[in-house]
Amino acid sequence: MAEELVLYSNPMSRGRIARWMLEEVGAPYRVEWLAFEGSIKSPDYLAVNPMGKVPAIRHGKTVVTEAAAICAYMADAFPEAGLAPPTDRRGDYYRWLFFAAGPLETAVSLKAFGMEVPKERQRALGCGSYETALDTLSFAVTLHPYIAGDRFTAADVYVGSHINWGLQFGSLEARPEFKAYSDRLKERAAFLKATALDDAETHRQSPAMKG
Repeated sequence: MAEELVLYSNPMSRGRIARWMLEEVGAPYRVEWLAFEGSIKSPDYLAVNPMGKVPAIRHGKTVVTEAAAICAYMADAFPEAGLAPPTDRRGDYYRWLFFAAGPLETAVSLKAFGMEVPKERQRALGCGSYETALDTLSFAVTLHPYIAGDRFTAADVYVGSHINWGLQFGSLEARPEFKAYSDRLKERAAFLKATALDDAETHRQSPAMKG
C-alpha cells in the first residue's frame, strides 16, 4: 500500500507552491486546511511544524516543511515524475532553487518592509542588495528555457512561484524576462489545476475559517 501523502495548507499562503508541486507529481494526496489564527497554532499542528506555518507535508512517517524543501523532496520521492535532473547535472537545479529560497526571498522581503541596508553593510547579507538579487534572477531565467536547463523541474515550481507572486503583487520589477518565464510556466496543466483548486477553497472558506 502506498504511503499516505498529506498537505497541510491554507489557500492564501505559500501552500500554493506545495500544491502545485503535488499536482506536478501526480500522486494522490489529501489536504488538511489550517486557519491562520486558529488551527495553525494548535498543539496537533505544532507537533508537525513547531513554527506554526504552512506548508508542510506528511508522506508516511516523513514530515517535510519549507516550500523549497518540499519541492526537492517530492522530486526525489517520486522519480517517475521526472522533476529532478540526474544527480550529475544538478548544479543549476540546486543553485537556483536555494537562491530563490535564500537571497531572493530575503531581498524581496526587506524591500517590501521598507528596510534598506546601507551599501557598506550589504556584503554582510547573503542577499546583497535588492537590485543585485533581481539582476541575478534575470540572469537565471534567461540562461535556458527553464531554470535548470531545457526541461521543467521542481526548481521551476519554486522559482516560478516567487516570480508569479512578485509580478502579481508588485514586489518584483515587471521585467520582460520575468514575465516571459512566468507565462511559460502558467501554461502547465498542473499549475492551472492547482490554482483552480486553491482558488475554489479560498472562495469556499468562511471568515470563521481564517480565525
